[in-house]
Amino acid sequence: LTFVFIGDGASAGSYGYTNSGYSVYEEENERLTESLRTKVSAIKSLSIEIGTEVKNQNKMLSEMDNDFDSAGGLLGATMGRLRTLSRGSQTKLLCYMMLFALFVFFVIYWIIKLR
Repeated sequence: LTFVFIGDGASAGSYGYTNSGYSVYEEENERLTESLRTKVSAIKSLSIEIGTEVKNQNKMLSEMDNDFDSAGGLLGATMGRLRTLSRGSQTKLLCYMMLFALFVFFVIYWIIKLR
Protein backbone atom coordinates (compact mmCIF):
# COMPACT_ATOMS: atom_id res chain seq x y z
CA LEU A 1 0.00 0.00 0.00
CA THR A 2 1.52 3.31 -1.14
CA PHE A 3 0.29 6.80 -0.31
CA VAL A 4 1.13 9.68 -2.57
CA PHE A 5 0.86 13.18 -1.18
CA ILE A 6 0.56 16.23 -3.37
CA GLY A 7 3.21 18.12 -1.49
CA ASP A 8 5.76 15.33 -1.95
CA GLY A 9 6.61 16.26 -5.51
CA ALA A 10 4.30 13.74 -7.15
CA SER A 11 4.04 13.79 -10.90
CA ALA A 12 1.02 15.10 -12.78
CA GLY A 13 0.03 11.52 -13.61
CA SER A 14 -0.52 10.65 -9.97
CA TYR A 15 -3.35 13.15 -9.54
CA GLY A 16 -5.80 10.70 -11.09
CA TYR A 17 -5.84 12.19 -14.57
CA THR A 18 -3.39 13.00 -17.28
CA ASN A 19 -3.02 16.29 -19.07
CA SER A 20 -4.72 14.90 -22.16
CA GLY A 21 -7.55 13.45 -20.07
CA TYR A 22 -8.05 16.81 -18.40
CA SER A 23 -8.35 18.54 -21.76
CA VAL A 24 -10.93 15.97 -22.87
CA TYR A 25 -13.03 16.80 -19.81
CA GLU A 26 -12.51 20.48 -20.42
CA GLU A 27 -13.60 20.16 -24.04
CA GLU A 28 -16.63 18.15 -22.96
CA ASN A 29 -17.51 20.85 -20.42
CA GLU A 30 -17.15 23.54 -23.07
CA ARG A 31 -19.36 21.60 -25.45
CA LEU A 32 -22.01 21.07 -22.77
CA THR A 33 -21.78 24.73 -21.75
CA GLU A 34 -22.34 25.83 -25.33
CA SER A 35 -25.27 23.42 -25.65
CA LEU A 36 -26.75 24.81 -22.44
CA ARG A 37 -26.20 28.37 -23.66
CA THR A 38 -28.06 27.56 -26.90
CA LYS A 39 -30.97 26.00 -25.01
CA VAL A 40 -31.19 28.94 -22.60
CA SER A 41 -31.23 31.33 -25.56
CA ALA A 42 -34.03 29.35 -27.21
CA ILE A 43 -36.04 29.33 -23.97
CA LYS A 44 -35.51 33.07 -23.57
CA SER A 45 -36.78 33.85 -27.06
CA LEU A 46 -39.71 31.49 -26.55
CA SER A 47 -40.65 33.17 -23.27
CA ILE A 48 -40.47 36.60 -24.95
CA GLU A 49 -42.79 35.36 -27.71
CA ILE A 50 -45.18 33.93 -25.09
CA GLY A 51 -45.18 37.28 -23.26
CA THR A 52 -46.00 39.12 -26.48
CA GLU A 53 -48.79 36.68 -27.27
CA VAL A 54 -50.22 37.03 -23.76
CA LYS A 55 -50.26 40.83 -24.13
CA ASN A 56 -52.05 40.55 -27.48
CA GLN A 57 -54.58 38.08 -26.05
CA ASN A 58 -55.25 40.34 -23.04
CA LYS A 59 -55.81 43.29 -25.38
CA MET A 60 -58.21 41.23 -27.49
CA LEU A 61 -60.08 40.04 -24.38
CA SER A 62 -60.40 43.62 -23.17
CA GLU A 63 -61.83 44.68 -26.54
CA MET A 64 -64.26 41.74 -26.46
CA ASP A 65 -65.32 42.72 -22.94
CA ASN A 66 -66.10 46.23 -24.16
CA ASP A 67 -68.02 44.83 -27.13
CA PHE A 68 -70.06 42.53 -24.89
CA ASP A 69 -70.80 45.42 -22.53
CA SER A 70 -72.12 47.55 -25.39
CA ALA A 71 -74.11 44.60 -26.77
CA GLY A 72 -75.56 44.02 -23.29
CA GLY A 73 -76.61 47.67 -23.13
CA LEU A 74 -78.23 47.44 -26.56
CA LEU A 75 -80.02 44.24 -25.58
CA GLY A 76 -81.23 45.86 -22.35
CA ALA A 77 -82.62 48.81 -24.32
CA THR A 78 -84.34 46.43 -26.74
CA MET A 79 -85.86 44.47 -23.88
CA GLY A 80 -87.14 47.74 -22.42
CA ARG A 81 -88.81 48.59 -25.72
CA LEU A 82 -90.35 45.11 -25.87
CA ARG A 83 -91.75 45.60 -22.35
CA THR A 84 -93.21 48.90 -23.46
CA LEU A 85 -94.76 47.20 -26.49
CA SER A 86 -96.16 44.39 -24.39
CA ARG A 87 -97.96 46.91 -22.14
CA GLY A 88 -99.91 48.09 -25.19
CA SER A 89 -102.76 46.22 -26.74
CA GLN A 90 -102.17 42.63 -27.80
CA THR A 91 -103.51 43.36 -31.29
CA LYS A 92 -100.89 46.04 -31.84
CA LEU A 93 -98.12 43.69 -30.65
CA LEU A 94 -99.35 40.91 -32.92
CA CYS A 95 -99.39 43.33 -35.85
CA TYR A 96 -95.80 44.42 -35.19
CA MET A 97 -94.64 40.82 -34.90
CA MET A 98 -96.32 39.86 -38.16
CA LEU A 99 -94.81 42.86 -39.99
CA PHE A 100 -91.37 41.97 -38.62
CA ALA A 101 -91.73 38.31 -39.68
CA LEU A 102 -92.89 39.41 -43.14
CA PHE A 103 -89.91 41.77 -43.45
CA VAL A 104 -87.46 39.01 -42.46
CA PHE A 105 -89.11 36.61 -44.94
CA PHE A 106 -88.69 39.11 -47.81
CA VAL A 107 -85.06 39.83 -46.90
CA ILE A 108 -84.23 36.11 -46.85
CA TYR A 109 -86.12 35.58 -50.14
CA TRP A 110 -84.23 38.47 -51.72
CA ILE A 111 -80.85 37.11 -50.53
CA ILE A 112 -81.63 33.64 -51.91
CA LYS A 113 -82.89 35.10 -55.18
CA LEU A 114 -79.61 37.03 -55.73
CA ARG A 115 -77.52 33.86 -55.54
